Amino acid sequence: MSTVLETKKRNDFQRSAKTQLREEGLFPAVVYGKGTDPEAIAVSESDFLKTIKEVGRNGVISLNVGGNKHNVILHDYQEDPIKGQIIHADFLAVDLSSEVTVDARVDLEGEAAGTKEGGVIQQPLFTMSVTAKVSEAPDAVAVDVSSLGIGDSLTVGDIRDRYSFTIEHEDEEVIVSVLAPTLEAEDSGTEEEEADEAEADTPETEEDTENTEGKE
Repeated sequence: MSTVLETKKRNDFQRSAKTQLREEGLFPAVVYGKGTDPEAIAVSESDFLKTIKEVGRNGVISLNVGGNKHNVILHDYQEDPIKGQIIHADFLAVDLSSEVTVDARVDLEGEAAGTKEGGVIQQPLFTMSVTAKVSEAPDAVAVDVSSLGIGDSLTVGDIRDRYSFTIEHEDEEVIVSVLAPTLEAEDSGTEEEEADEAEADTPETEEDTENTEGKE
């Protein structure tokens, strides 16, 4: 059974009405999609955050709008970068038997063998676009990196067949690599030591000798 999120219909779109919503702990949102006309609603921020924590970023929510319940997923939302408050959200009404394309984060699992030898993990791909049944849409794609040695990489093509959903990326796209350890710091130290040794070994010139005797 889907988690129910209660909402209120929203008919006043003036700035003062939005301010009032915020004072009541609500934020404006819209629901649209399968079997429903676009409808403006107001949602409790605390209830929203609790629901997303429970079902996941791409989980199915039963959105109650004036007594009518819609199966929806969170399509998008905006957050105030300073206050961290939810500004607006879009809910997409869906058919549970259909497929949907969502963004899922990439979670690296295990410790790459190459890191034990000083290698450094590089992850170019942090989010994947995947297509799955609505009820099976993942929040994250787990990628095991334990077998990667220094110089090894994992591409989308390497992991595509491991999952029941479709990854909407090219096979050649690199997910993660293990790079060789950098030698810049070590080389810099060596160069400074060599410079000091060269300066110490430089023979004293005749002019240097004369200047020294003159000072005496």
